[in-house]
Amino acid sequence: MKGLEELKLTCRTARPDGTVVEVGGVHIGGRDVVVMAGPCSVESEDQLLATARAVKQAGARILRGGAYKPRTSPYSFRGLHEEGLRLLAEARRVTGLPVVTEAMDTRHLEAVCACADMIQIGSRNMQNYTLLEEVGKLRLPVLLKRGLSATIEEFLMAAEYVASGGNEQIILCERGIRTFETATRNTLDLNAVPLLKRYTHFPVIVDPSHGTGIWWLVPHMARAAVAVGADGLLVEVHVNPQKALSDGDQSLRPEKFEQMMRDIRPFAQALGRSV
Repeated sequence: MKGLEELKLTCRTARPDGTVVEVGGVHIGGRDVVVMAGPCSVESEDQLLATARAVKQAGARILRGGAYKPRTSPYSFRGLHEEGLRLLAEARRVTGLPVVTEAMDTRHLEAVCACADMIQIGSRNMQNYTLLEEVGKLRLPVLLKRGLSATIEEFLMAAEYVASGGNEQIILCERGIRTFETATRNTLDLNAVPLLKRYTHFPVIVDPSHGTGIWWLVPHMARAAVAVGADGLLVEVHVNPQKALSDGDQSLRPEKFEQMMRDIRPFAQALGRSV
């Protein structure tokens, strides 16, 4: 693949045995397939705590939830911001689950770092190099999502920006790319999982929720992601998807998420891994 010679810190040869990233006591990149789950957006204390308890009971290891939400329309719900971060910290206290949440801007980093165990860089910000440079100065793990139309090389270069700042606690997330297909929200590129694991030493996870945009497709693609070697999954779960303020169509109800967790275990076991 062209451009690999410029990857000084991200390339597999820099760390042939691979990197295991620790997030609040949970290790990603080792034997376990780690599932991170929760609502797209933090909407209320009741909604978040109910979802957090449900995903923990089903076997999720990390709680995801958005306090700052990048939306296509400026009139859509864009998160509770600082209040959302406070609620995420409370959910962590109540459930013991580590928290991953998105920082959209360098101005958010201090507040996010105070409440989260891992910073998410969303697809829209994958090539926000100023933000990547600032995150590279931190020592908090980073969940870097692939851009909407980013090539594998561009994705790895974005990781190199973070690593070059000194932070090599990076997890790469395939979340679907934009293609000509309109039947699904995005096209989930599962080729990316073995490619990234061949070229880089960082753990690779898959987001089947954004990758499809359709809740009933999520369990199918979750099984496929585990089968091709993903180190984890990022799944949206909501206690009442019909009333969700964002991404309800791709969110699993808790009982569907619990079933998905049961269904992926044989796939992990076939590869000598556990969930």
